[in-house]
Amino acid sequence: SSQLMNYFTYKAVRTVLTQLYEMNPPSYRWLYNFVAVNKPTDGKLFLRALGKERQELAERVMITRLSLYGKWIKKCDHAKMYEKISNENLELMRERLMETVIWPTDDTNTEKIG
Repeated sequence: SSQLMNYFTYKAVRTVLTQLYEMNPPSYRWLYNFVAVNKPTDGKLFLRALGKERQELAERVMITRLSLYGKWIKKCDHAKMYEKISNENLELMRERLMETVIWPTDDTNTEKIG
């Protein structure tokens, strides 16, 4: 959804700002001011505008956005897979328990059941 795209664009802009703050103060100041005027609420419009001004920063935000999304997807899938495996383990253990448990029976009925 576009909401998700916008969220990851926003996260990517914040990440790039953090990186620039430490490595490239002039670019940090430039991007900080750009973000103040052009809010990254609409990711596509924001990146289009940024690309016209500073293409290398736009590309950096785009690459960062993809990377953040990739990490997020892995976490989500990981959790889902963990749940699937966990549920299957429980199911298998339950089946095994049902097979091995000896239900208490009336002694007189033992021959008829067996």
